[in-house]
Order: sequence, then structure tokens, then C-alpha cells
Amino acid sequence: MVDDLGGGTINRPIEWGRIIFLFMGLLLFALVYYAPPWSDAVDPMGQHFALTREGKGALAIFLLAGTWWVFEVVPIGVTSLAIGVLQALYLIRPAKVAFKDFMDPSVMFIFASIVIGLVFTKTGLTKRLAYKMLVIVGEKTSMIYLGCFLVTSALAHIMAHTAVAATIYPLLLSIYALYGEGDKQTKFGKGLFMGMAYVAGAGSIVTLLGAARGAVAIGFYNDIVGQNISFFQLTYYMFPIGWIMTLLLWGFFMIFLKPEKKVIPGLREKARQLSAELGPITRKEITASVIVFGCIIAMSLRSFVPALQPIDKTAIILISTILFFITGILDLDDLEEIPWNIILLFAGAMSIGFCLWETGAAKWMAVNWLVMFKESTWFVFVMGIAFFVMMMTNFIMNVAAIAISLPVALVIAPYLGVAPEVILFASLVTAGMPFLLLVGAAPNAIAYDSRQFSTGEFFLYGIPASIILMIVTGFAVYVLWPLMGMPVTIGG
Repeated sequence: MVDDLGGGTINRPIEWGRIIFLFMGLLLFALVYYAPPWSDAVDPMGQHFALTREGKGALAIFLLAGTWWVFEVVPIGVTSLAIGVLQALYLIRPAKVAFKDFMDPSVMFIFASIVIGLVFTKTGLTKRLAYKMLVIVGEKTSMIYLGCFLVTSALAHIMAHTAVAATIYPLLLSIYALYGEGDKQTKFGKGLFMGMAYVAGAGSIVTLLGAARGAVAIGFYNDIVGQNISFFQLTYYMFPIGWIMTLLLWGFFMIFLKPEKKVIPGLREKARQLSAELGPITRKEITASVIVFGCIIAMSLRSFVPALQPIDKTAIILISTILFFITGILDLDDLEEIPWNIILLFAGAMSIGFCLWETGAAKWMAVNWLVMFKESTWFVFVMGIAFFVMMMTNFIMNVAAIAISLPVALVIAPYLGVAPEVILFASLVTAGMPFLLLVGAAPNAIAYDSRQFSTGEFFLYGIPASIILMIVTGFAVYVLWPLMGMPVTIGG
């Protein structure tokens, strides 16, 4: 590389680790794509599911993208671009289809959510909220963790967890700024931002308002089983699990990422002082609050007002983006502040998810996995489904993970005497908490923008967190839900 000042060269060390994982991804792609045809998956009814060339190609891209995302061999958004390019080059799906997913409504929802976070920061609302919170929770870092996690989880009951993460994220930036370490990575910073992402998922399972996965799963359940699950029935069974996970995750981060400082001396007084310096709430802050909460109310009412149900939530939340520019809260320069790397990450996740679904690769994986448990006990079968959904939702949209596994599981369930309700709820628990990869949920990617942790660190901390999730799911399936009146076996 040429030095612009002296005309010399700069010898930079070769990043062997990055090169090794770069080629590992390419090797996995080649091994799968060029392998001889694999055998069909066969369900208990004797139906065959062939893995086509396109399906094998989808699996190959899936492995390459997963490797590159975990080890961050290139920027995560660039890996997403490779997903679309490989689909087009290897004729797995037409380019028009593969790249259309990059503008899927779910991607635009994430864009609008991030813009809301940007507005909260620009207007000063996040600082105002952060200082008020710190006055309440005090100077102990353990209580700051707990306060942030409780607020995040509670908000995810009433609004989409993506929007919650986008709203809470700038607030956490303001709180972290008072920790006194600048932009340096710390255990407190890692725990604060990763914890926000994790508990946003935990809170989102409690109601149908936290994410689309609940409504989709209930739709499948209604079609296959012929029974409907009400809003309040879902909340009744999911509320204890969501809050058990929220509190356990607080304990998890206090153990694995215990803050370097037990207290931040003078923080409460400093927060009061900074809050006073902000002065009275401004017209822009009021305008932004009205726009955001108006959109949140409209999205929430979709679950209760039939006339609003046909309107997509993405269209509603994008109204906020348009109004921010109309009212002058944002201008053209603010578009440069959008983390397009994060937007591209989710665009690629949508593309590979649809690719696995449309080529039949996802169905082939689901059938092969679930038929392994057709001779097992009811508990092992249910936990096998929950584990499969948990792993899949880390790579593809949780809605897709539910869509490919639930129908197969509900077909196998009667052979083992398993009640369909427990399959539905166990799947919804693990679908809501992808702790391994950034692409598993928008809050994960939003938290990553803090630069407090790497994708590899997120993956490593996600392993014990996922084990905790499976233990809690097992406790719910075997002990808690039966005590609450849920049938777990047919006739149970």
C-alpha cells in the first residue's frame, strides 16, 4: 500500500484468521453445491421431499453466509450482497426475485424503526429519558442493567421489538456515555447492548404485539388443528416465560459480563444536573413524540380493530419517516447517519430465508430433523421441535422458521400422543429469542451498531444464553404449563 505522505509503503500484517474463515465459507459452499444428489426426506405419512439442485444451492449459500457472518470476514452487509449475487450466478433463483427480497416490507420496517431512533437522538428525547431513568435506578451498574432490561422487555409487550430496540438503543448510548470510558469496549458496554437485544426478544413473546411471528403461528395452528388461540390465552401462557427469561438474562450478564465498576459515583446527581440543563421540552420533541406514539397506537390497534388489519404495519411505521421530513425534524443530511450496513444485513437475511423456503430446502431440513424423534417420548419430541426452531430462527426470519417446522410437527404429533398446544407455544418461545447470530432478529443488529462487541463475541455469549433458553422451555413444557392447565398429551 502506498503512503500518501512519503510515497513509501506500509506493511500491514496479513489477517490469517480472516483469510482462513473466508475460504472456509467458500469451501463449504463448494462441498455442498457440487456434492452428488442427497436422498429425499420422508415424513411419517410416507410423503417424499426431494432436495433439488436449487435447494442444495440454497443450503450452500446458507452455510457460506453463516460462516462469513459469524467470523465477520467482510462487513456483514457485504455478505448479504453475496447472498443475492450467488443466487443469481448459480441460477438458484432469478435475480429479480433474489434482490426483490432486499426491499421486503420487513426490511423497510427495520429502516423506519432505525429512523425513529435517529429522531429520538437528534431531538434530545433520548438524553431526557436516559437522565430520568438514571435518577430513578441510581448509581449501581447492576441496577442500571436491571432498569434498562425491565423497560425494554415491558415495551416489547406493546410494540414491535424492532421498534423497541431502535427506541432504547440511543437511550443506552446516552447512559453509556456517562460510564466514563468513551467509545472503548467494556464489559458493561457489551452487557448493556447485548442484554437489550436479548430481553427485547424475551419481552416480545408475551403478546401478539411484540412481533409478527405469533399471529403467523396461530394462523398455521388454526388451519391445521382447527382451533383458535386468543390474544389473552397466548399472554396467559407466555407471560411467566418472558419474565423468567428477562430476570435470568439479567443474572446471566451480571455473571458473564459483570461491569468493571460496581457504582458510578455521583451519577444520580450528574443525571439530575444534565436533565435540568436540557431545559423545558421543545416543540420538535413534542412533535416527534406525537408522530411516534401515533404510529405505535395505530400498529397496536391492528390486532383489535378489523378495519385496520388489512393495512400492513410497515406502511404505518413508514408514515413516521415521511412526517419527520415534512415537519423538518430530519433533513437530507440525516440520511447519511442511517447504518446501511445493518439494513443490508437484514435484507440478505430475508433473501436467504425466502430462498430456503421457496427451493424446498427448509422443508427438507425440517422433515429430516423431526422424523428422528418420531419414536421418542413426547417430551423429547417437543424439545426437538423447540431446538430446531431456535437454530433456524438464528439464520432466517422467525416467521419462516415457524412456517417450515410447525406444519410438519403438527402432522407427526398425533402419532406420539402430543397435544398441539404445547408444540405451538414451545416453538413460539424459542422463535422469539435468537441469541447466536445478528441476523436472527433486528434488535441484535441494532445493538451491534454500538461497536461494543464483535459478531464472534455475540455468538460465543449466545451459546450459554441459548442453553438457558432451552432449560426454561423444558421447565415450561414439563412443569409450568401443565400446572397452568395446558394439555401436553392427547387426553392430558
